Amino acid sequence: MTLGTGIGWRPEIADAVERMAGAAGGVDWVEVVAENVCPGHIDASLLRLRERGVTVVPHGVSLGLGGADRPDEQRLRSLAERAEALGAPLVTEHIAFVRAGGALTASPLLEAGHLLPVPRTRDALDVLCENVRIAQDALPVPLALENIAALINWPGEEMTEGQFLYDLVDRTGVRLLIDVANLHTNHVNRGEDPAKALDELPVEAIAYVHVAGGFERDGVWHDSHAHPVPRQVLDVLADLASRVTPPGVLLERDDDFPEPGELEGELTAIREVLEKAEARGTGATAPTAEPRAEEAEESEAAGTAEVAEPVARQRLALAQAALLSALVAGTPVPEGFDRVRLGVQARALAAKRADVVGKVAPELPEILGSSYRPTFVAYAQGHPMTDGYRRDALSFAEHVLLTGRPDDADTLRAVRRWWLERSGPAPLSQRPTARLARATRRVLLRR
Repeated sequence: MTLGTGIGWRPEIADAVERMAGAAGGVDWVEVVAENVCPGHIDASLLRLRERGVTVVPHGVSLGLGGADRPDEQRLRSLAERAEALGAPLVTEHIAFVRAGGALTASPLLEAGHLLPVPRTRDALDVLCENVRIAQDALPVPLALENIAALINWPGEEMTEGQFLYDLVDRTGVRLLIDVANLHTNHVNRGEDPAKALDELPVEAIAYVHVAGGFERDGVWHDSHAHPVPRQVLDVLADLASRVTPPGVLLERDDDFPEPGELEGELTAIREVLEKAEARGTGATAPTAEPRAEEAEESEAAGTAEVAEPVARQRLALAQAALLSALVAGTPVPEGFDRVRLGVQARALAAKRADVVGKVAPELPEILGSSYRPTFVAYAQGHPMTDGYRRDALSFAEHVLLTGRPDDADTLRAVRRWWLERSGPAPLSQRPTARLARATRRVLLRR
């Protein structure tokens, strides 16, 4: 299956995407964050795109296949439901962990709120391969996994990224979603050569490619998805396209959305890179996202023969819990990690939490104004996320009310009203006690 050139669908640019879809030099397909799709209430824009024959691919961000625990069955069911509801030919996720702790470590379960890199070790690879096979068995369509951007290196790694990905594909038959922006990010932050990674990874396993923007500050590249695609990222795309013709290439933009004309310009730049590579002639054409029958049989055989040892899961669990606790709970930095880089990563996670909570609960930044971000970052330093962003928003509001900061009576009253409206099983206005109070008030007013 050839996807063509696509864009990440977001509500903020839905109208622009619909106008570009199917137009000459526009959008051939879209990708949507899986967790933002409700199978029974799919956004009307996505339904219109589907009716016009535009392929929609769900892209998961919370499964955490690189974590020490086996994949959560409910999360897998949810991802499968979204794939079926969208009629998707495949689903995608990340080679990352997003939570740690819990039963394997007899410690509190912590949420990162972001994608964190797995160590490139035999233990981590064994666990990842088993988790991938579990996911493949649960999903109705093929799975492709994305390489992630990272700010930190794990000590004692045993493989390069290309070797790790090669072995993952060889053992599971999983497809790859190669993010060339992440390869550039890891070049700046971790000293890893994108060309070497492309030399080593199995390019024939590519399902599609991500392209995105970012920025550099103090020698650190931030994969923001909120800036134009830089020349360096397009150069990595050109290198990849000189080796293989990817079935699809997708532009990601998650924030600070520009005018539609600017998005069209970035899509044009991507197409020009691919056309130049095609004119020069590439070495091979990537297969479709559907694995060949012999690959599926090999994957099934591998799944029967290879199971991650419980001790490997526990070693990985302890290592990931120690790292995540240092990042979000202020515990000591595990031995071998760069303290400065861990500090940068911790601040990035807190900023990410503030941004996402601000989107999940947009009233809070409106109520708190300029004090929202510093107040939230101070809260995040002592309050790790344990139960998702909506619970995080409520906990932050409770923190504001308990500490009385900011010290403004009107602001605190507004936060209290917001918290009361959302803290129960139903909105305050719909609760029986609220209805009773209103009825009593009406009776008293009539007297």
